[in-house]
Amino acid sequence: MTEPLIDLSDIRLTLGRDDARTEILRGIDFRLDEAERVAILGASGSGKSSLMAVIAGLERASGGTARVLGQDVGALDEDALARLRGRGIGIVLQAFHLLPTMTALENVMVPMVLAGVPDPRGRAAAELEAVGLGHRLNHFPTQLSGGEQQRVAIARATAPAPRLLLADEPTGNLDAATGSQIVDLLFERVRAAGAGLLVITHDPAVAERADRIVRIADGRIAGE
Repeated sequence: MTEPLIDLSDIRLTLGRDDARTEILRGIDFRLDEAERVAILGASGSGKSSLMAVIAGLERASGGTARVLGQDVGALDEDALARLRGRGIGIVLQAFHLLPTMTALENVMVPMVLAGVPDPRGRAAAELEAVGLGHRLNHFPTQLSGGEQQRVAIARATAPAPRLLLADEPTGNLDAATGSQIVDLLFERVRAAGAGLLVITHDPAVAERADRIVRIADGRIAGE
């Protein structure tokens, strides 16, 4: 049987100390299989974004085991985590996080250059074309609409052909019509790449696009 892309066992996350100590995640068990598309649905403060941060290796779990793409992320140093993200994981966030002094093409290229992905310019141009921005390659983020900036962010995440894509509230900064278009595009590009997708959302309409919906509340899995 193929190893899952994500395999979490009893994941716990506690932040702060003494009287300020707060349990964010309280024993999460979860798996996502190859090419599966799963939505984590929950209200603000439920722990869903913290869960994604643990999966991406951006936050260290306080307990439990998180295996991502076959590797124990808790046992990896920062360099190894950066390599894992650079080649195997694409990340799309609510805030677009584009570099303002770089063009759309450069924003998509640079992470691939740092990760040593072959032909970063060609791949960046092709992916921007695929998300409908072939005519905007040399535009800076301030020259792009919010929807266009999120299209650049999706191209940046998918251009290296990752096995897993993580999306945290990808429509959170967009109006309803633009958000719907971005969700269509996100799922389309994930299908084209044959990648797995974990999308974090508070919006049931976004979650319903997934193969499976997992509900989280108060740092625990509340049901599927």
